[in-house]
Amino acid sequence: MPLLKTGLIIGLFFWIASFCFVERNPPLPEREITNTSTDSDRQLAQRYCGTCHLFPEPELLDKKTWVTGVLPNMAMRLGLRLPGQDTLKPLPPEEEKAVSELHVYPETALLSMDEWNRIVAYYESQAPAEPLPQKPTPPVSNQLPLFKAKEVTLGDKPVPQTTLLKYDQNTAQLYVGDAQNALYVLDGRLQPGEAVLKDTWWIDTPPTDIDFPKNAPPRLLTIGMFSPSDQKLGRLMTLERASKPGSAVVNIRELPRPVQFASGDLNGDGKDDAVVCGFGNNAGKLFWLDGFDPAKEHILKALPGARKVQIADFNGDKKPDIMVLMAQAREEVAIFYNLGNGRFKEKTVLRFSPVFGSSYFELADFNKDGFDDILLVNGDNWDYSSTDKNYHGVRIYLNDRKDNFKEAWFYPLYGASKAVARDFDQDGDLDIAATSFYSNLAQPEQGFVYLSNEGKLAFKPFTTPEGADGKWLTMEAADFDGDGDVDIALGSYFHTVGEMTQLLFKGITSFPQLLVLENQRK
Repeated sequence: MPLLKTGLIIGLFFWIASFCFVERNPPLPEREITNTSTDSDRQLAQRYCGTCHLFPEPELLDKKTWVTGVLPNMAMRLGLRLPGQDTLKPLPPEEEKAVSELHVYPETALLSMDEWNRIVAYYESQAPAEPLPQKPTPPVSNQLPLFKAKEVTLGDKPVPQTTLLKYDQNTAQLYVGDAQNALYVLDGRLQPGEAVLKDTWWIDTPPTDIDFPKNAPPRLLTIGMFSPSDQKLGRLMTLERASKPGSAVVNIRELPRPVQFASGDLNGDGKDDAVVCGFGNNAGKLFWLDGFDPAKEHILKALPGARKVQIADFNGDKKPDIMVLMAQAREEVAIFYNLGNGRFKEKTVLRFSPVFGSSYFELADFNKDGFDDILLVNGDNWDYSSTDKNYHGVRIYLNDRKDNFKEAWFYPLYGASKAVARDFDQDGDLDIAATSFYSNLAQPEQGFVYLSNEGKLAFKPFTTPEGADGKWLTMEAADFDGDGDVDIALGSYFHTVGEMTQLLFKGITSFPQLLVLENQRK
């Protein structure tokens, strides 16, 4: 099936494109598209809808979402033009130019209208009339234990639009990025009545990530266009007002909508390298920069949708490997094993449907066997299928000690956006804090859920009434107040005033930029 989301795969060419610095798994065989009238409707759908990514089963979405949301977009990417469709007309001139150069929409139809109508009829007949319900979960208590909630608002911000939360433990400061191109530096203690705001930076585009190297200024990543775009306006740069003589200044421009990066010495030369998630839209890339040098770029994956990377030694050979979460149509988790000398070998460890909605992952050892497991979140609904999905939520995939991962636990959560694993209650096991960005308006407080580990992968869910006061796109967990336990900060993002209006009708009148949950354990 051609691409189902706003920033989707361009085509099979980009999927199988290789790069000299990466040894890949053998690609899936390229399928020759032929017309066979004896095929069943399902076989026909599989032929056209399972070439570039996993075949999406009809039950993943309801009839209306297939027919009015996903399928019309699929038709354009198969070269069909349905009545009233214009692939580029809604786009601003700069975006129209970028998309046109990518040749996203074929000039010639890849199938007949009769075949297309059979595919539509197949999905319409097999899909459920309504979205399938979630599996039952333990009752969620609205009495949040362990934490005390407080709201933080910076200046006169009628519409919170937080795009970044990152804590610098060396300076005890919290960096808060805003879609209005601001970067606030806060006293990490976040105590009312004190001078919380320490500094303000005005950036060219919204900040999405930052790191804090030793004995050097922070390095900041900006996205360019926050909404889906193929314009290359992202930037990775040193955050300082005046560079010091002899300092290594980072200033890398024209990045494809980057959302996150990680740093480490990948090639053993004693210098920091950068792995960058160029999420993009119709085009994008996962790549690493030798010594943060844009002239030494090495592409790991020439596809859009790179959401997050983490550097770790997965196979115990003392070389840093790379794990990446890919969103968009070809959703997956992959490991790039470091072969030395700047070479990597890719292994796909998890694959998901193109409407899965991958949004975040992190590594954590849940069963205490010494091997990293995967905490994974899926709930991205900013696409052509914005509807409740019963498979959205938080998952734990256990490692069999050979980097084969199997799902061991699932907590359903509509629109899940992020989860972090920490021992919040200091009882020796990992608890989970999770957020939902596309939260259910019937239960808006479940935009935040605290999952207390009760042992043997059993978790008890809690929330707080203040969880209804925002749409939590970002989250950071750290000891903000320096008392020896882990606190939580949530960052709210409303894309439009209309989203706030919906909550106003629910009786919610407070919309802070941040919700800070102070751990009362100590």
